[in-house]
Amino acid sequence: MDLKFRHGELDGYRFADPGLLQQALTHRSAGAPHNERLEFLGDSIVNLTVAEVLFQRWPKADEGALTRARAELVREASLATIARRLELGARLTLGPGEMKSGGHRRDSILADALEAVVAAIYLDAGFEGCRAAVLPWFEESLAALPVGKPGKDAKTRLQEWLQGRQRALPSYELVSESGDDHAKLFTVSCTIADPTLTAEGEGSSRRNAEQAAALGVLEKLDLSK
Repeated sequence: MDLKFRHGELDGYRFADPGLLQQALTHRSAGAPHNERLEFLGDSIVNLTVAEVLFQRWPKADEGALTRARAELVREASLATIARRLELGARLTLGPGEMKSGGHRRDSILADALEAVVAAIYLDAGFEGCRAAVLPWFEESLAALPVGKPGKDAKTRLQEWLQGRQRALPSYELVSESGDDHAKLFTVSCTIADPTLTAEGEGSSRRNAEQAAALGVLEKLDLSK
């Protein structure tokens, strides 16, 4: 076993099965066994864990506020921030191509690895053990949210601003799509007619690129905060 996984420890959690941590931090570009199946499981566990803590801590928040808060906490950039805090990038096992292109710094790879690690802890310790280990990773982000009134995403804010002034809704157009299947980069443009403004945004999914483009328009309208 690779020395960096030999002790199977991450942020104070020691794995009974260090092999789970090794698999969680192995990108598919490095060959099998890799972390994609763990990522699938971890995505659901992260969503459940975050939904549960929001439900408990915000007893007066409605479904819409809870949904927006969860979306903010589990979005790719938020998970990648946690992964960097845990220094997962330095522990990733990547194929030569991903190593050369700086895959250990890419949000999509870091976020996927974090979800895989969450699944690995779940398989190693069960849900309660996983919850106890993982929840502290989200405390900083939870504390930063306005209680019961989390900020809306950029597309929603832009749409509501336009609707409030009875103006046409924005249009989104895919400008380009590049990269391998496991490391796609999408560029999308967002255009509004009144005033006439266009901005482009990039992301690892079309949805993320649309959000970035909408934020670009909000910035041009001086409404980004």
